[in-house]
This record gives sequence, C-alpha cells and structure tokens, in this order.
Amino acid sequence: MLSKKCKYAIHALVYLAERYQKGPVHIQEIAEKKNIPKKFLEAILLELRKAKVLHSKKGKGGGYTLYQKPSEVNLMEIMRLMDGPIALLPCVSLNYYERCEECRSEKTCGIRDVFLNVRDETLEILGGSTLDKILKREKSMLTK
Repeated sequence: MLSKKCKYAIHALVYLAERYQKGPVHIQEIAEKKNIPKKFLEAILLELRKAKVLHSKKGKGGGYTLYQKPSEVNLMEIMRLMDGPIALLPCVSLNYYERCEECRSEKTCGIRDVFLNVRDETLEILGGSTLDKILKREKSMLTK
C-alpha cells in the first residue's frame, strides 16, 4: 500500500507535469489545488529536490519545476524515493534485499518464486508509467 507521502508526491508531480515549461509553481498553489497539507508538502518537495526530481527557485517568481521531462519521471523511481522497497517480500527486493528468516532455501521456495513474478510485473508497469503517460491517461478519461 502506498503511504500518504508517496501519494501526495505523485499528485504534486503530476500537477507540475501539467505545467511543464510554464515556469515555477509556488508550493501554496500545489497544496491548494491538490488538497495536500502545506507543511507535509514542503517536506516532500524538499526530498524530491534533493533527489534531483525537482528544481526550485527562490524569491519572487520562484517555485518548483520538474528537473526532467515528464516522460522521463516514472512511478517506480518516485515510489522508491518516498516509500523504499517496492517488492512485497524482502528476499525478492532488488535494492533492499534481505533474506527471510523462516526460509530454508531461496532456490526451492515456491512463495518466493510467486513474489519474484509479482515484483517483475510490478516494476515493468511502474517503470513504464511516466508522468507524461499519467497526464495523457487523465485527459483521455475526461473525454469519455
């Protein structure tokens, strides 16, 4: 399950993707339009800036912009930044691997095998789910 932090990050990034190359967006605007508590959003955007997902500009006319094109930012990257591992079991995680205490043999564990497949499919879907594709999907749903 996604944390509120991750959901808010995705909503804020999609909002910024809508305004890509239209200048910086002030945090207050994002908070109001996406119904995200401003203090919580400040911490999230700071973390995204440190990870070079966002760029910020201070002063008059300042705000946040995407560091990359919306087509280059995918949900897998954002979820890992905000929530850590994507895999449902630590023994199948690519970046946060840990051996399961109760497992006798990873090679013959049927449970692990199922969750390896779940992980692989999940990563493929999330890796292909860019901010750009999310925006296109939302626009196509509005016309239905």
